[in-house]
Amino acid sequence: MLNFAVASFIDMSCERYIKVLLAVLAIVCCAGSATAQIVANQRETINADSLRRDFDNQPYFGLYKDNYFIFGPAIGQKITKENTNIKFQISIAQRLTRSTLPLGTYLYLFYTQKVFWNVLENSMPMTDLNFNPGIGLAKPLFVKNRFIGKVILCLEHESNGRDGDASRSWNKISLGANILIDPMLMVHGKVWIPIVDGQNNRDILDYSGIYQVGLQAFSSNRRFNCSVTLTKRRGWNLNYNTVVEFAYRLWKRDNQFLFMQYYNGFGEGLLEYNKFHSQLRVGIVIKPRLFSDF
Repeated sequence: MLNFAVASFIDMSCERYIKVLLAVLAIVCCAGSATAQIVANQRETINADSLRRDFDNQPYFGLYKDNYFIFGPAIGQKITKENTNIKFQISIAQRLTRSTLPLGTYLYLFYTQKVFWNVLENSMPMTDLNFNPGIGLAKPLFVKNRFIGKVILCLEHESNGRDGDASRSWNKISLGANILIDPMLMVHGKVWIPIVDGQNNRDILDYSGIYQVGLQAFSSNRRFNCSVTLTKRRGWNLNYNTVVEFAYRLWKRDNQFLFMQYYNGFGEGLLEYNKFHSQLRVGIVIKPRLFSDF
């Protein structure tokens, strides 16, 4: 099923492809807005029983990672049409089980798609499309009847749908966790066992990394949040890909934010995974309930 879905996306014409993406984004906006009422006070307790009911009763289809649409130039070099582009991401999750499986887990189907779009160039080419389907188990975490985060064990595939010298792909078994230290601070981490099957990206771990760590901070009214994510590239040196993000909620009861993202390092996209990028982009982001996955 995953291969069929990915192939369908690749075979679409550009015009139809954009229409489908915009339709999915519209659905995601509606789904996210319906569940966007979150903790408004930093001392509010998230009760375990109510959250378990929420997991069982929430819509099966919803957000996974951040969904954003941002635009901006390269940093530290002359700004040109080639290095100023749009980056957007669509990320959704489908819960496959009605209630918990053993160990209190839920089975999910995940799909994330990241696109780099050079809108300033002639014909406005989409230069890199990254497809990232996965299936995995998510487990909410509770301590003393309080929700403190979740753990996800996932089998992922990532590729760019190209052939020949431009083909890039790899697989990984990943284990990630998001832990709420308190209602205003979350730490997250993710490690993976890589299975590199792409002939043209055998060295991808040297650039796209072997694990990631980060933190996300919220204002007391949850209108503003910022995050830092570090992805460790393979090797003993302190070599990290760095992502810094700032988001401000546009409307008090909604989940749409003004958004700024700074990327510094390698592996931002699959096609040029081994080329250094330092890019600042701004736009809008739609965030999942409670906190973002990374």
